[in-house]
Amino acid sequence: MKLVVTSALPYANGPIHLGHLVEYIQTDIYVRFLRLAGEQVIYCCADDTHGAPIEINAYKLGITPQELIARSFQEHTEDFEKFQISFDSYYSTNSPENKEFSDLIFSRLRDKGDIYQKVVELSYCPKCQRFLPDRYVRGTCPRCGAHDQYGDNCEVCNATYATTDLIDPYCAICKSVPARKESEHYFFRLSSYTDRLRAWLLENKNLQDEIKNYILNWVDAGLKDWDITRDAPYFGFQILDDPTKYYYVWLDAPIGYMASTKHYCQTHGDDFDSYWVKDTGRIIHFIGKDIIYFHFLFWPAVLMGSGFRLPENIVVHGFLTVNKERMSKSRGTFITAREYWQKADPSYLRFYFAANLSHSIADIDFDLNDFKDRINSELLGNVANLANRSLNFLKNKLNGKIATADEGEYRALYDQKVPAIIDSYYKFEFRSAIRGILELSDFANKYFQHAEPWKKIKESEQEAARIVSTCVHWVRDLAILLKPVIPLICQKLEQQLNLPDLTLQDLGQSLTGHTIADPQPLVQRIDNLTLIGKGIS
Repeated sequence: MKLVVTSALPYANGPIHLGHLVEYIQTDIYVRFLRLAGEQVIYCCADDTHGAPIEINAYKLGITPQELIARSFQEHTEDFEKFQISFDSYYSTNSPENKEFSDLIFSRLRDKGDIYQKVVELSYCPKCQRFLPDRYVRGTCPRCGAHDQYGDNCEVCNATYATTDLIDPYCAICKSVPARKESEHYFFRLSSYTDRLRAWLLENKNLQDEIKNYILNWVDAGLKDWDITRDAPYFGFQILDDPTKYYYVWLDAPIGYMASTKHYCQTHGDDFDSYWVKDTGRIIHFIGKDIIYFHFLFWPAVLMGSGFRLPENIVVHGFLTVNKERMSKSRGTFITAREYWQKADPSYLRFYFAANLSHSIADIDFDLNDFKDRINSELLGNVANLANRSLNFLKNKLNGKIATADEGEYRALYDQKVPAIIDSYYKFEFRSAIRGILELSDFANKYFQHAEPWKKIKESEQEAARIVSTCVHWVRDLAILLKPVIPLICQKLEQQLNLPDLTLQDLGQSLTGHTIADPQPLVQRIDNLTLIGKGIS
């Protein structure tokens, strides 16, 4: 089977920050693991480039929307490269492929009678002289009463609504009170997909139960048809056969998954249909819990109606908090990817996030003191320490040649830990995988310490070689098991082991007679680290 894995598309109107990186690191770990396992998988994503915020921000900056999204694309791709995010295709929703699929899906839904036109009342700012998009109307949530919420959904209770439903609304551009004005728009009959969506949710055993139950409550409460167009001025694609309207960004944004796959296929001689149409394909999305309504209802219904494959899984994660609070610019806890990688090693953040990520929507917290402690004690003091002491002993005292391991000791620990670690990766339980890896490394360190090869070598070089070679076999396994999480560090370890391009098939294999290269330090201790002087130190 051929698998395409995606992360949610970052919006091309601002920088990548640590909250974004939770998802991209989570997805990348999973994709890298599947590659190690020999799976046929591609990782596709794109910048989300359309919508009024892009158009308005570009106007404020005195540049075109195209210039703004080009600038964002360059910054985003540089940040992703720094954090070793291994996209097979990173593209843009402002692409010919995205326009092609948007028109195709729209026409198929329209031909089936799933799209109709209706006059609606919208928020209109007389001062700005424009219809206001969802994110440019703010007010009080009509369901829970939370203040200062966006015009499409509440960040507190996750309710969805129209901008005209907000209590005490105001224009986010000029702060004036919007009027109501009629406009004719295109609607997608989401309500007609109620039974099919309920069946898909109930039958799909891959979906997280906590999310599935949440979505089913919305389905049972009754789904409303979805306005899929916006009025000019709007940066996006004009509707097929109607130049007066534009596709709403939430219609063409997830289509970016398909466009990015198409771009990959065109540049690599692969078949798009084998991923998104035929039974040979599998699709897995990774998203945050703030966009579940769109990905579990609108997107599956659109795919059903237009004849494309549905995702077999949508993996949802929680938010990132900093010092137990949501990231905030005013509190100095909003940390961009660039601010981080200019101060600290991205591999360390990958390890820290992995050590906290499970297959749940629970939020994870970035506490810098805990971060430093875990890097210093677990990555440096445990894993890197084992590699350093065993490889240096082998190289300096035993000519770097690996002897036969203590099969009993080695195999017992291998059987106890490795299958469970692999299973945890498959189940998106990275926290459990890291816990098992650290337990394996800790046992190996204690074995080395208790066996005292520095004393044994005075009596029997063969016995010392057996002890150290047993540890080197464990080091090799750790290099493989940690490779999805900290690929650059593990690449250095592979070089020192003189074993490039290790895969899961190399786990447990004998290294007797193999000669290692020169050992080098893998991890540096973190002593003083302040992230841009923002009160997190």
